[in-house]
Amino acid sequence: RGRSWTDPPSGVKGAEPFDVDDHQCYVPKKCVFRFQGHERGVHRIRLFPRTGHLLLSAGLDGACKVWSVEKRKCMRTYVGHSAAVRDAQFNNDGTKFVSCSFDRYLRLWNVESGKVLGTFTNRRVPYVVKFYPNDDNIFVVGCSDNKIVAYDSTTGEITQEYDHHLAPVNTITFVEDNGTKMVTSSDDKKVLVWEWDIGVPIKYISDPTMHSMPVVTMHPSEKFLLCQSLDNRIVVYQAGERYGLQRKKKFEGHNVAGYACDIAISPDGRFVCSGDSNGKLIFWDFKRTRILQKYHAHDKGPSIAAVWHPVEPSTVFTCGWDGVIKMWE
Repeated sequence: RGRSWTDPPSGVKGAEPFDVDDHQCYVPKKCVFRFQGHERGVHRIRLFPRTGHLLLSAGLDGACKVWSVEKRKCMRTYVGHSAAVRDAQFNNDGTKFVSCSFDRYLRLWNVESGKVLGTFTNRRVPYVVKFYPNDDNIFVVGCSDNKIVAYDSTTGEITQEYDHHLAPVNTITFVEDNGTKMVTSSDDKKVLVWEWDIGVPIKYISDPTMHSMPVVTMHPSEKFLLCQSLDNRIVVYQAGERYGLQRKKKFEGHNVAGYACDIAISPDGRFVCSGDSNGKLIFWDFKRTRILQKYHAHDKGPSIAAVWHPVEPSTVFTCGWDGVIKMWE
């Protein structure tokens, strides 16, 4: 039919990312499929924006793979890094993705052809990468030299540096009316809020009781930030205005112990799901903050990441350091 393999299957209409009322979600019941093919563990997985018909995985073997969720097989492998891939991210329309690796390079790939469109480095280890929501040519990288740098992928130049953290940067999250501000967290146990393209933070969030927060996820209502705190709980901050800590809302009962386990939130905002260091997968009710389900998901280490499908109501993907990506329904 002459359609590209990256196009969504016909009849799938995408859901907008922050639309809570699109469809109701449910907690998955069992593992329905395993995607196997990575030689070592898988550190991060990402779904294709809006439709979720492709799954991008970043492996500790240095390869990225794109899988078809519908056909349940690996469509293409992207080999170019000489060390483990720490993070990967689709751009806003899903035609390209950027991967960052411990070999200190970032590579921008074309999903369909597998070509490298650009290689970027500032000779530091990149820990996290995010595309700027309003411009697909700009992506932001948190590095091991405590800086956050913005690259323009058309020229390959660094357009802006945000340099106020005292330790390597862990997360970057865009908040407030489609991404004019960004929230960053770091090993120095501080959370900083920046105005886009201004190199001085507009807000410091720091508190002697805070722990390091290696994962921050935006709630689909765009009102809350959920942060994986290393004292084995998920804490919730307001996203916007005062960025206050919601002291009543905290999710406990899992054991993250030094791993950056990703948080997945159902697109209707009702359920929170996270892996933990013992390979379990845990689901909480967002309103009441109680545990609904615990599953044993992965062996030989943590279930490090989970993503919730944007369209299917109860499909969750998890990956772990045993190299298996599991699909739950």
